[in-house]
Amino acid sequence: QVQLVESGGGLVQAGGSLRLSCTTSGRTASRYAMAWFRQAPGKERDFVASITWYDGSTNNADSVKGRFTISRDRAKNTVYLQMNDLKPEDTAVYFCADRKRYSVLYRYNAPDSYDYWGQGTQVTVSS
Repeated sequence: QVQLVESGGGLVQAGGSLRLSCTTSGRTASRYAMAWFRQAPGKERDFVASITWYDGSTNNADSVKGRFTISRDRAKNTVYLQMNDLKPEDTAVYFCADRKRYSVLYRYNAPDSYDYWGQGTQVTVSS
């Protein structure tokens, strides 16, 4: 089992920044990738960014390119999401997710490609 705990959410004005953290514990040795998703009220859970654990390669949703950056600290088993130039449409609950092993079926932007999830942290951007 893997446990994920997100932190760093809050209320920020448009144009501001936040840094989310996701600290993991448990059986993390075989991790393949981690990702951030977000879900606004009444909407589906959307992909934000992903990172491959062993080499740090990343993918980002078009809506956040140039504004959000995902990174990881392997020694701390932690993944981060630096969010700059925040917009009201970024308001959502942000979740981190963990993928155990690579598979040809793995899709970095698909929620069902991930095995473990955190409880989420609320990000609210006021206009």
